[in-house]
Amino acid sequence: MTEKDSRKIHPYLREFLDYLRIERGVAAATVDAYDRDITQHLVYLKKNGITFPDQVSCEHLAGFIDLLYVKGMRPTSIARKTSALRRFYLHLVGEGYLQEDPTRLCRSPHAPKRFKGALTQDEVQKLIEAADSQGDDALRLRDQAMIELLYASGLRVSELLTLRPGDLNFQHGFLRTMGKGAKERLVPFHPQAAQKVLDYLERARPQLCIKRQSETLFVNQRGKPLSRMGFWKILRKYALLAGITSGLSPHTLRHSFATHLLENGADLRVLQEMLGHASISTTEIYTHTDERRIHELHQKYHPRNRK
Repeated sequence: MTEKDSRKIHPYLREFLDYLRIERGVAAATVDAYDRDITQHLVYLKKNGITFPDQVSCEHLAGFIDLLYVKGMRPTSIARKTSALRRFYLHLVGEGYLQEDPTRLCRSPHAPKRFKGALTQDEVQKLIEAADSQGDDALRLRDQAMIELLYASGLRVSELLTLRPGDLNFQHGFLRTMGKGAKERLVPFHPQAAQKVLDYLERARPQLCIKRQSETLFVNQRGKPLSRMGFWKILRKYALLAGITSGLSPHTLRHSFATHLLENGADLRVLQEMLGHASISTTEIYTHTDERRIHELHQKYHPRNRK
């Protein structure tokens, strides 16, 4: 369904926009922003088989917000869209189209920044152990391989999910990926990650691809390529099992990879190449974390600070 279709299907939106424009005197540019934001939400609902507006719940709203996070939308944009939805549903209640406001029980999202603080090495270990502790069925083996490989390589989530089995060279411990700007690069990965991926390829992927063959390395339970939203749900599930309740985003393991390498003495230029950054200034984002750690170590161990 296109955005134009959603406006035809949902006269509630047109009525709401007329209310803003005529009765409230809201500026045209603001009304247009409401139109875009709410239409995007209606498209999401339609794609997920939701009959609007009676079946909309707080969970549907949370799923929409999660999708915005996964797409890397700016926190200010997410906050604006959330505010628009609250006003829209409140209007529907006031007009008698809904008995309850589905946004009432939803907390206002605390949107993460595009680059979140890295997990500690101990937290990463707990995350990996959480995935390992859930058994060795096909989906668990897939999850273990994805988490281990993502932390081992520092790939973007989009790069991880478009990998093909032939992109990994297990003999030499390198994988080939196509990054931003269609630039190909080689990225190393360690033997532990290699073994997890091999276990997945040998024991899990054939089961998942019985009815459907896919070119991508990681697939869902129906044999289709795994989506970014699907990966985000998986990562969040294991983070909660590991007791990690904040500071998580789809970028967390990539950020952790970069920060931990830098803390252990990696060269910034080499790190830039592994991450696929076009500019060194982008990679320098990670030096701020390292600078704080250096300052802490200086305060702790310098003889003039030890009184």
